[in-house]
Amino acid sequence: MSLLERAGLALLHRMDPESAHGLALAALRKGLAPSAGTLTSDRLACTVAGLELSNPVGLAAGFDKNAEALQALSQSGFGFVEVGAVTPRPQPGNPKPRLFRLTEDRAAINRFGFNNDGMEAVAGRLMRRPRDMVLGLNLGANKDSSDRAADFAQVLSRCGEELDFATVNVSSPNTERLRDLQGKDALAGLLAGVMQARAALAHPIPVFLKIAPDLDEAGLADVAEVALSSGVSGVIATNTTLSREGLVSPLRDQAGGVSGAPLFEKSTRVLARLSVLTEGKLPLIGVGGVSNADQAYAKIRAGASAVQVYTALVYGGMSLVPEIVAGLDALLARDGFANVAEAVGTGREDWL
Repeated sequence: MSLLERAGLALLHRMDPESAHGLALAALRKGLAPSAGTLTSDRLACTVAGLELSNPVGLAAGFDKNAEALQALSQSGFGFVEVGAVTPRPQPGNPKPRLFRLTEDRAAINRFGFNNDGMEAVAGRLMRRPRDMVLGLNLGANKDSSDRAADFAQVLSRCGEELDFATVNVSSPNTERLRDLQGKDALAGLLAGVMQARAALAHPIPVFLKIAPDLDEAGLADVAEVALSSGVSGVIATNTTLSREGLVSPLRDQAGGVSGAPLFEKSTRVLARLSVLTEGKLPLIGVGGVSNADQAYAKIRAGASAVQVYTALVYGGMSLVPEIVAGLDALLARDGFANVAEAVGTGREDWL
């Protein structure tokens, strides 16, 4: 990390977290953040659900909710970028404050509640997107919708032609009763509508399902069964957790979902178990607590074909991206893997 980036992070950490996040996005748009360009090698280049990635390290949804910094993100070293979540109609989300930085835990708590500009505004920005990036959109539902399941399909229908992939997000803990849609029957019905919308696109794209880390064994088995039968392209494991186990920050009891370092072990165990339940038939994307190359590699060896980061950037800055990518390449070389795909699931038993 450069001295300039270190100073910038120090300044941001003296601000309210949501204001700091807005300033970080503005700095990205103005080209003031580190730009790593395309990062790849023979070991890192891979294909996941038909998506050709320069490397398997992506940006998780939530960082750029409204697709405002696509040009900068396309040059930040990520193998793929996911923006959103986006709902059919604009909504303000939950009252502020709703984002909390848990520095002692290298974590964050958020209860945003799908605040976003709505699909019409985002669709306009997606039309101007850089074409040299793999870009996905996290699909959401309006809080006051009379048919939340239909909202996901509606956003996909509106925005899908400008995307490389989409993610069905039924796992945010910050919209009341949203996680109820992870139930077997409700999820099957929701995904049927989304897949119908996908089929109607001129160029159908991969659709992923993002799940919570707090599912019990029966719930996880149900999700795996529905995912396999629905035709989705893969599963993203996992979203934030409601658990407060191990947290020491004075802010630990704030309502919302926990992301960052404390989520790593829990999300990786869910990932490994899901890898067993899906029998390698669906690619998995591992997210939750990844802050270095060793953790990215652990997710891959637990069963992930690719990984995503977000909260670690709060503490490590954008220069963390090339560090993780280069470190992952070195770990693959150390262990004799010609390509990252060869490493997927090779350490799964360590997490079961």
